[in-house]
Amino acid sequence: MTDAAPRLAALTETLLGASLPVRIRAWDGSEAGPPGTPVLVVRHRRALRRILWKPGELGLARAWVAGELAVEGDLYDALDRLAGLIWERQPATDADHRGGPLALLRDGDARAAVRDLVTLARPLPAPPPPPEEAVRRGGDPHSRGRDREAVSHHYDVGNEFYELLLGPSMVYSCAYWEPGGTLEEAQHAKLDLVCRKLALDSGRRLLDVGCGWGSMALHAAREYGARVTGITLSREQAVHARKRVAQEGLADRVEIRVQDYRDVKDGPYDAISSIGMAEHVGSARYREYARDLFALLRPGGRLLNHQIARRPEPDESAYRVDEFIDSYVFPDGELSALGTTVTELERAGFEVRDVEALREHYALTLRAWVARLEARWEEAVRLTSPGRARVWQLYMAASALGFERGRLGVNQVLAVKATSAGAAYLPLRTRTWPAV
Repeated sequence: MTDAAPRLAALTETLLGASLPVRIRAWDGSEAGPPGTPVLVVRHRRALRRILWKPGELGLARAWVAGELAVEGDLYDALDRLAGLIWERQPATDADHRGGPLALLRDGDARAAVRDLVTLARPLPAPPPPPEEAVRRGGDPHSRGRDREAVSHHYDVGNEFYELLLGPSMVYSCAYWEPGGTLEEAQHAKLDLVCRKLALDSGRRLLDVGCGWGSMALHAAREYGARVTGITLSREQAVHARKRVAQEGLADRVEIRVQDYRDVKDGPYDAISSIGMAEHVGSARYREYARDLFALLRPGGRLLNHQIARRPEPDESAYRVDEFIDSYVFPDGELSALGTTVTELERAGFEVRDVEALREHYALTLRAWVARLEARWEEAVRLTSPGRARVWQLYMAASALGFERGRLGVNQVLAVKATSAGAAYLPLRTRTWPAV
């Protein structure tokens, strides 16, 4: 019989209480669902087993990473159609993630639908997660050792892979776009924007926290004459950054260290840049992070904190870390609302002087990265693994839609340490707001 897709479509609609927004093709070749839409290809019934044993986003993600689910057609369109069923439903409780297939049981029609789904999936013992999933360790999620492991999982997957993904700039954060510009131009503009906000010039000391592959450090030293210390927990990033420093003849102005920000003791610095690093700090450690950076600045020194933000929850205790990202992308990463970030910086003693929202810019950046990945897919698979490439494709495409739909934001917060005479002076400046 070739009826898996119609059965699966009917069961899905019963369990979710909504019409299926995409077409389904099952492992037996059958299809069901609205024509003219992207096709969700269920290549193996093992995908259903994963969803039964881990209901929700993580089960779907495991099936995607394992290659048991795929999309034919526009991936962004498919994810946009599925967003209301996956990411924008009410958050699950802890109880919803325990008990395997029994966790889906409901009264009436849903109970019968689950029985039929179990029959269709033939759920033997739960399939093991794809190997790209982070290995969980005990202890404090943001101890120095566990932070090193989390950073290594994300960044130590090969510098060649990141070169393929990011392009020559090797900048792994939101770019700053002009209409019609290229990714390289937009990343150069972002680095320059940060340097101007920090008022860098010849001889000023800059600490670049989470320096990545050294792009910000190199730009600040080369274009502004700053003396830069870049720190990262990734040994692969440090090797690459040091090589770039040597190639550009900037070893007298740039030092790259493998070091935790909590262990930096050679302040004061004139300026600190933290670009896409604070997401790794964790809410329990954020006040410590803000106080440590405050202590490392001279009076009148500036901090540029460039950080992804989430929308605030009506009840903040309801916030849950995204399961897919926590398991496959950024272990132990947490997003804060913008207001929380500003409040913690102010509590540490900073005066917040400027906030610039770049949400639309990150959507464009992510789409550019996805395009690079898909254009060189076979090479990306060779450099990492099929599962790793699928992780990045799903993560970046879904994140792009998150920024476009306003579920995510990214902000540059400029904060200043007061001088002995009081508040630090910043020159007057205006922003241009074009007509829509």
